[in-house]
Amino acid sequence: MLLSDSQKWLVLAAIILFGWLFYLLSPILMPFFVGALLAYLGDPSADLLERWGASRVMAVVMVFLMMTVTFVVLVLVLLPVVQGQVGLLMDALPGYLEWGNATMAPWFEENFGYSAEQFDLSALSGWLTENWSQAGGVAAGIAATLSRSGGFLLTWVANLLLIPVVTFYLLRDWDHLVAYIDHLLPRSIRLEVAHVTAEADSMLGAFLRGQIMVMLCLGTIYSVGLWLVGVKFALLIGMLAGLVSFVPYLGFVVGLLVAGIAVLLQTHDVMQLLPVLGVFAVGQAAEGMLLTPLLVGDRIGLHPVVVIFSVLAGGQLFGFVGILLALPVAAVIAVVVRDLHRRYMDSQIYQQEAPGKIQTPQ
Repeated sequence: MLLSDSQKWLVLAAIILFGWLFYLLSPILMPFFVGALLAYLGDPSADLLERWGASRVMAVVMVFLMMTVTFVVLVLVLLPVVQGQVGLLMDALPGYLEWGNATMAPWFEENFGYSAEQFDLSALSGWLTENWSQAGGVAAGIAATLSRSGGFLLTWVANLLLIPVVTFYLLRDWDHLVAYIDHLLPRSIRLEVAHVTAEADSMLGAFLRGQIMVMLCLGTIYSVGLWLVGVKFALLIGMLAGLVSFVPYLGFVVGLLVAGIAVLLQTHDVMQLLPVLGVFAVGQAAEGMLLTPLLVGDRIGLHPVVVIFSVLAGGQLFGFVGILLALPVAAVIAVVVRDLHRRYMDSQIYQQEAPGKIQTPQ
């Protein structure tokens, strides 16, 4: 369908107005977008329960309870462990820094010319010890500040409570909302929009469902593997590596680097790096040969540089909301760009031959 000039300007004005409103309202949009993402993730399960004979409300209640129980269990199980490992890390860090100052500083001075004074870690160790011992007072001060900032605390609590409410209602009415949007589309472009939307849905589903599962699986593999080879803080390192594994090979590099430093500080033995390397090699092999082909496939098609840029740009423009939406929006834009590329390749602009052939000199 070809748009007239006035219609094109109207569409452009609507896009600019929507972007401006989105920017202004971004501080309050977090619970709505989190709720929409959770509803999108839960809709296939609700549809499956409906096909098995449950009503929509009953299916939504079951999915909602399952998501809530999963979240609560993860928090109750992981939060104490993570908190304990952070405490152990802060207790051990001054000793690690002292060892680095006594062992690594002379090595750097001998090989790179840095003096011991330039590489002195004793001051940093003392500062960490002093501030960690005062952490309780700092936390109490932060809590007191938040309690005095009634408006901020109320907004934070309201956003937290809004997420399950928004998730429930969007999940209940998801199919009706999709059908209503489809009803509003002009009939002349309905099929084209449906095609692009279906492809975008496939990419979003691949990422939001598949990639998140890959990240959790890799975090588990790395954590268990590092624990088996005796690395302290295995859960922290493994979950960090799993969290950043949405960028190909980044989880492997970051995890291996952090775990390598941790095992050197712990054992002072270079040979202990070999078991750590084996853990991350197993995780990388499992990701490439099993997890990604099984859970994600090749449907996302986002270049690693695009992934990194999308996350950074989303965070810079819209804060936490932008980080949440960065990769889904990038996936949708990729689908639209591919469709425009296909149209361009099929258009007369691309296929039209030159008016005259250039004669090749004999």
